[in-house]
Amino acid sequence: MLFLFVVEESTRTRTFVSSFSASIHFPVSPSWPFLMPTSSYCLASRNIHSRMSPATGVNAPLLPSRKPKKGASVSGAVFNVTTSIIGAGIMSIPATLKVLGVIPAFVMIVIIGWLADISVEILMRFTHAGEETTYAGVMRESFGRAGSLAVQICVVITNLGCLIVFLIIIGDVLCGNQPEGSVHLGVLQEWFGIHWWNSRAVALLFIIVVVLLPLVLFRRVESLSFSSAISVLLAVVFVGTCSVMAIFAIVEGKTQTPKLLPELDNHVSFFDLFTAVPVIVTAFTFHFNVHPIGFEFEKPSDMITAVRISLILCAALYFTIGLFGYLLFGDSIMSDILVNFDRSSGSAFSSLLNDIVRLSYAFHLVLVFPLLNFSLRANIDELLFSKRPLLEKDTKRFMSLTLFLLGFSYIAAIMIPDIWYFFQFLGSTSAVCLAFIFPGAIVVRDVNGISTRRDRIIAISMIVLAVVTSAVAISTNYI
Repeated sequence: MLFLFVVEESTRTRTFVSSFSASIHFPVSPSWPFLMPTSSYCLASRNIHSRMSPATGVNAPLLPSRKPKKGASVSGAVFNVTTSIIGAGIMSIPATLKVLGVIPAFVMIVIIGWLADISVEILMRFTHAGEETTYAGVMRESFGRAGSLAVQICVVITNLGCLIVFLIIIGDVLCGNQPEGSVHLGVLQEWFGIHWWNSRAVALLFIIVVVLLPLVLFRRVESLSFSSAISVLLAVVFVGTCSVMAIFAIVEGKTQTPKLLPELDNHVSFFDLFTAVPVIVTAFTFHFNVHPIGFEFEKPSDMITAVRISLILCAALYFTIGLFGYLLFGDSIMSDILVNFDRSSGSAFSSLLNDIVRLSYAFHLVLVFPLLNFSLRANIDELLFSKRPLLEKDTKRFMSLTLFLLGFSYIAAIMIPDIWYFFQFLGSTSAVCLAFIFPGAIVVRDVNGISTRRDRIIAISMIVLAVVTSAVAISTNYI
């Protein structure tokens, strides 16, 4: 019988040597030396082109190979996916209830969460049907270089925007903000008074150098599972504390009656309601981390399970914080709800609870930051250096990209004062493309011939809804 012997050549490829001295390249785990019968030759040769293509460089910077690694668990993926989803979007969810009203906001959260689940299932199914292992790769299979470039640009815009928002919120927590002329002190200013060293510029610089820099130096996504678990716990503490505060306020009769439906008057038109939709879309956009997390599983179905658990958890957290935050502050709620939790907010609760709320979520964002930075750095490297050696092997390039992203995010966070319009912009452009338009386009294109009639109907509906909603939101805000 003829056998192909697996011989380790490098960390990315292994050489199969037949008795006729023929050889091919095929990626396998270094811990799996085995004898492969000749019947496996077709499967090996099927993947040669996609593995050796320089355009798949995003596989190299910190993303797993097509062969999944053993040890990935659903629970660990739930933490990573939930952390990718929940991010900073939760801060603006209460403001969407002020715009939409409680009932429409709840319906929108459910609908967008459901569509996010469908789009992830589409991405994973079409990825496993093809030869690529990344979002950009799947789009390249369907639309060529223009497709992969569109994904990379959208990931860069979305992730970089979210990292900037994270730092803005952390700055609001530590150093306060002055929206629309009102003064809201930060935790450091309330504790120690106003000094140069607790200004936004100095405090954020300290957080970046001492806390964030060590975290973003990890080179594999699974290294962040523990920090992701802590970040999810902190998000639950944040939501739980807000809920307790709102319940006490209800008992004391100090809450404001929330609007169940939107109130249209001379100041609010029907089209203004669409401006809240992109904020919810951004809050459910995590598709840039689907592939690096999903390809750590042996069974693709495990990723779908993890995503659905995470979406249900995040939808529950979103609506809980939205409702109780709206009950606490009513129409005075800010686009970043953490700004409302200061000693001058008029709240009847102790300053200790206010500080717990703000600090728990600020630390949550600190732990989310490296997970988004992970995908951002990988996509920028593929976009700019697709023909260069692996990012994980090039320390100079790795450090340069890392320091540049931290520096740019820091400068932008100092210059941008408000997150509401930032979320509207992201949700109306890059985020809606990643979450709905691109997955729908992959189904319609169907280069692998696997989409059903139901798939195409859902995909077209998803694209039309996304385009119309985003167009109305953009025109309402900027035209």
